[in-house]
Amino acid sequence: MPPVPELPPLPRGAAPPAPTIGIIGVPEVMRAASAALQVDRVISERRDRLNDEAQKEQQTWRDMQQALANQRSTLSPDQIRIKEKELQDRITNAQRNFQARSRIIQEAAQYGLNQIQASLIGVIRQVAESRSMNIVLHRAQVALNVNEFDITDDVTEQLNKLLPSVTIPPEGVSPNVPAASPAAAPAAAPKKP
Repeated sequence: MPPVPELPPLPRGAAPPAPTIGIIGVPEVMRAASAALQVDRVISERRDRLNDEAQKEQQTWRDMQQALANQRSTLSPDQIRIKEKELQDRITNAQRNFQARSRIIQEAAQYGLNQIQASLIGVIRQVAESRSMNIVLHRAQVALNVNEFDITDDVTEQLNKLLPSVTIPPEGVSPNVPAASPAAAPAAAPKKP
């Protein structure tokens, strides 16, 4: 290998400022932020409703399968095939519908959390500057620190003042689809037999 060339010395630049360090626990901020609690509550309610509807639909499928099993002796093979296809179509359509609704719920959650994260960065900067801090580290990166370095509570307090709540799209409406689009309409629940 050729020898490494000698590097000429660089002119001396300005020294960086002395570090003034802050520590933040972002997970703790998110657990205490009122907007994050709002997102969690709304999204949990939507997921619970979807889960309840899915369980009811699955019970309907089982009931329909049982009814078909009880009718097999009185139906012709063509009638059985038709009923089996109707049941399979219902199951396929319902599964597609539930998957789409689940995706929309996830998108709504991310939409709300993105609003919080966008504000959180500015709040961290604001609190750090108010305390003349020029470096802020995540608490998970630090093995030991004194409480005076920790700005978690101050950031939480300021975030709650700045952003007490966020905008969450209505249930069944994707934040990624313009409101005028037919795909933005609420997903219909599967029809009952």
